[in-house]
Amino acid sequence: MEKPRADDARLSRRVVCGNPRLIVIQNAIHPEPETAPPDRTAAGTLVGRLGVRSIVLVGMMGAGKSSVGRRLAARLGLPFVDADNEIEAAAGMTIPDIFAKHGEPYFRTGEARVIARLLDGGPQVLATGGGAFMNAETRAAIAAKGVAVWLKAEAETLLRRIKRRGDRPLLMTDDPAATLRNLIEERYPVYADARFTVHSRDVPHEKIVDEIIEVLGDGIDSAGGVSPPQTSGKPSAMTVQPSPRAPTVVDVALGERAYDIVIGRDVLASLGARVAALRPGARVALVTDANVAGLHLGTARASLAAAGVDAVEVVVAPGEGSKSWRGIEQVCEAVIAGRIERRDLVIALGGGVIGDLAGFAAALVKRGVDYVQVPTTLLAQVDSSVGGKTAIDSPQGKNLIGSFHQPVLVLADTAALDTLPPEQFRAGYAEVVKYGLLGDAGFFDWLEANWQEVFAGGPAREHAIAVSCRAKAAIVARDERETGDRALLNLGHTFGHAFEAAAGFGGELLHGDAVALGMALAFEFSVRQGLCPAADMERAVAHLARTGLPVRVGDLAGEAPGVDLLMDLIAQDKKVKRGKLTFILVRALGDAFVADDVDPAAIRAFLTEKLAAR
Repeated sequence: MEKPRADDARLSRRVVCGNPRLIVIQNAIHPEPETAPPDRTAAGTLVGRLGVRSIVLVGMMGAGKSSVGRRLAARLGLPFVDADNEIEAAAGMTIPDIFAKHGEPYFRTGEARVIARLLDGGPQVLATGGGAFMNAETRAAIAAKGVAVWLKAEAETLLRRIKRRGDRPLLMTDDPAATLRNLIEERYPVYADARFTVHSRDVPHEKIVDEIIEVLGDGIDSAGGVSPPQTSGKPSAMTVQPSPRAPTVVDVALGERAYDIVIGRDVLASLGARVAALRPGARVALVTDANVAGLHLGTARASLAAAGVDAVEVVVAPGEGSKSWRGIEQVCEAVIAGRIERRDLVIALGGGVIGDLAGFAAALVKRGVDYVQVPTTLLAQVDSSVGGKTAIDSPQGKNLIGSFHQPVLVLADTAALDTLPPEQFRAGYAEVVKYGLLGDAGFFDWLEANWQEVFAGGPAREHAIAVSCRAKAAIVARDERETGDRALLNLGHTFGHAFEAAAGFGGELLHGDAVALGMALAFEFSVRQGLCPAADMERAVAHLARTGLPVRVGDLAGEAPGVDLLMDLIAQDKKVKRGKLTFILVRALGDAFVADDVDPAAIRAFLTEKLAAR
């Protein structure tokens, strides 16, 4: 019964029509009902919160799952898949014919297999048959990989609708109305297990679509958590703690250069198989540092060998000092000496330093070799491994020499974080908080409540990493080369990089610590400029401080730099345009913006005050 989907069958359900006022459904053209303009902001927000999960419509025959599902998918910009159509395409016969020839048990077994396969293809809008949700394994699969929405209709409404069609095998009885009521009595208690319920009634389809988007928007928080079961118009603010699951895959949507971020525990062991599948026959240059080599090189080496991937290993000294002209020369020469060809791969196994260094070497050698990021620190997993920024440092500033060079895969093994010293993990957490502060107040709320679980490990940690990666992936997809809102990812970095460069890149000041201090300063400067409520600044600073991150110049070890040195370093920041200072400032928690032409005198006065208060 289970066969590959036929391309023509799939295309018939993904119709693009040049006239936005028309919807094409099964070769018939129907005018779209007159409705108010859709809320594109709500739709975009919902898609971001879904991540890789599918919206799965469940309910009785005649509830409108297919007709509403098509419109919902169009509104969200997601694929629409009808499970019944997929079953018919796989079986090569209609569902009534399957029932007639093989019986209902045979059909239900095949239906469960098809839906399980379809759920691996999210995000999408998936319409299921009326009996699909009755299968316990299917309900569990939907709960793990999707969000169930029950389209609940009254018996009279269903009867009126299904009288128009005669292809419902379960209703081919002497008394279809009685049969339908018996099915309702049997199924509705099970349908009630769906997380969300929207009442299907005789109103324009777009009205139902609006209600689905509303109830999902209220019920799925910015961190991806799903509230307890609820009905349209009655959302709950309660957040359910995420539970362990299979590796999460986040797509970085860059057209032909799109790639996956695979997040999960012990996924490093799959490195070899993934590389072999991604680039059959390729050799690799595996770049790491001496510290990481002692912890994770053995696992990576064994995985590559088991997959038949030949590897040359390049081990550099640990620390920011390797991001130098000498360090990039060492790696480039080793890659060349290893006879790595342009169709081969470089693998960056380590933290942000190794990712930047190996990625930049990959961009340079033979005018560009593809590479894989295998980040082993929290900071690298949520930030530097995603987006294609590669660089080395200059004595005049951090990351001033580099290029944009996207990886072809990011493999983030959360088990590697168990080996991090506490101060390294804490520094990486600053980049997690950053995503809440710059554009997602709900995620910041979640972190305030759950940061201790994130530090402890387990589902909350993986959840925070996945949300952070989705946030960055979405921004990178919109603005790959930082000509627009990708600059928002630099919240705290202009101040932070200046303090980090002043410390000399010798490890005295960790990058994440510098960013935490920079974010605290950016919030306070925004308050001073009348841009942000003081209460929001206090919450942001208090949370950073509660986790042990520095929020005042006095929290830094060693001698503080002078204001002249800091201003010189800020003037070298990559966001400076025509000599004018650019900072990422904030209007509120979750509302950062790019501030062009910030007054240098105001920055100098502010820093002078902060240094004096040390």
